This record gives sequence, structure tokens and C-alpha cells, in this order.
Amino acid sequence: MKISAMSKVNLGLDVLRRRDDGYHEVRMIMQTLKLCDELYFEETQKNEIRIVCNSENLECDENNLIYKAARLIMDEAGIDRGLDIRLKKNIPIAAGMAGGSSDAAATLVALNKMFGIDFDIAKLKEIGVKIGADVPYCIEGGTQLSEGIGEKLTRLKDAPQCFVVVAKPHIGVSTKYVYENLHVETIKTHPNIDAMLKGIDAGDLIEISSHMENILENVTEKKYPVIAMLKSKLKSMGALNSLMSGSGPTVFALFDDRDKADKACEAVLDTGEVAFGCVTQFSDRTCIIEE
Repeated sequence: MKISAMSKVNLGLDVLRRRDDGYHEVRMIMQTLKLCDELYFEETQKNEIRIVCNSENLECDENNLIYKAARLIMDEAGIDRGLDIRLKKNIPIAAGMAGGSSDAAATLVALNKMFGIDFDIAKLKEIGVKIGADVPYCIEGGTQLSEGIGEKLTRLKDAPQCFVVVAKPHIGVSTKYVYENLHVETIKTHPNIDAMLKGIDAGDLIEISSHMENILENVTEKKYPVIAMLKSKLKSMGALNSLMSGSGPTVFALFDDRDKADKACEAVLDTGEVAFGCVTQFSDRTCIIEE
């Protein structure tokens, strides 16, 4: 079985407060992109899970989220057969685009069908949240409002289609560092998520773009000026707006014209500051099975 695992960006990301348990309460607009990893599953007789990947930068042992997802759903369903899993990694690693979470979600969806387990979406999400906060979203994907610590999801109208330039700089960003240095109580201006919701409901790409904000940029841009530079470059090339996704370091920009998007992608790659760049589009779901 083959399945595509789509990436995501945050069209809007707000952090409301730090809870007593250390988690942060968030309010985010999540959006799936067609940029995807590809996973291939083959059943084996040996009771073991083996993963191979085209990227040397990704561990393929029991700490891999794909392995964890496979083990969890197979144990839950009492499946004692083995698996060979091949991962073609296209989503940049540690990029704030939920690549690992999407791979885990795709694993749950694929094995649920491959082994005839027949768990419903709610059950898959229940398993997924044990792996990571983004996994329940990645099981469905599309355009969604995410609240709580990320586990409360509300499906929205599909955002209007456009062209998305994705640019990941060479740097790595620690999510832990970003949240530890985010002092929400000192930030006076927060992203207007309600206005973003109205733009999505109206199918108005201009309105959506005008309210793209990410509160985590308050931390990440100060430490990594390349993020602000890439945003400015993309906007100067005709982007409706540009934003950092998640805790970074990936920057993305929305365009209403493919030619402008292609030229902007070339321009940021030419800066020498970008390790990965591409032009993609929105997707209405995360996991697409191709048997």
C-alpha cells in the first residue's frame, strides 16, 4: 500500500497563556499543503517493524514516529504480523511543517485499512494524540481551527486555492527554546484569529492573507534574522503575505499568480540562505491512499 502524507502550515498562530502544567494554550488556523512524503507498506511474516528512508538525517528505529504509530495501532488491534515500511522524505525535517506528525498519521490511516482494523476517525485520533499533539489534525487535515493545546479541532470551509512558496533556511530551531522564551504576558498585540476565520468563511484570499500572523515570530525572528529577511524578500516579489510556520524556521508565502510564485521561489533560493524551496498549493486532506 502507498499513502501520501501532506505537510502543513499555520495561517495564523496565537498563544493565549501558559498553563499550570507547563503546556501552552493555543489558537491556530492549520492548513494542509500538497507538498508530501510518500510511504510504502508491505506486510511480512516476521513480527518486526522495519523502516528504510531516503534521508540520512532521519533515525529509523523505535524512536521514529512512524514506528511508534505502527506499533500502537497494531498492538491496539492485536495484529502480530510484521511490516516493511519505505519512506520517501520530501517534507524538510524539523521545519515546523508537521512532517513527522503527518507520517505518523498516514501510518495509522494506512494500517487501519491495510489490516482491515476498521477503527473510526475518533479512535485513530485517540491513538494519534499519544504520539504528538499535531497527529490528530494530520489524520484529517484541510483547513481547521486548533485550540486547547492543539487537540481541539474544528473543521472549517476549505481555504480558497492559491500558490504557496515554501522556503526553509539552513538553520534549525528548537521548539522548546521558542516556547520557553515566549513571554505571553508581555505581548500586547495578538494575531486576530477571529478575523482570519471570517476571511475563510467568506472565501476571501485577500482577507485571509491580511490577517496572517504568528505570535512565535516574537521570539524566533529576534534570534534568527534570516526569517524576517526571507519574509521581506517574498513580499517584495509579489506575495499577498508571508509568515513563519509553527515555531520555524520555515517561511511560506501566498501568491495568486503561479508565475510570480515561481520567480519568488527562485529568488529566495538564489540568496543562498535556503536549504529547501518549492511551490505548492493547499490540500483539503492530509492522507491520500493509493493502493
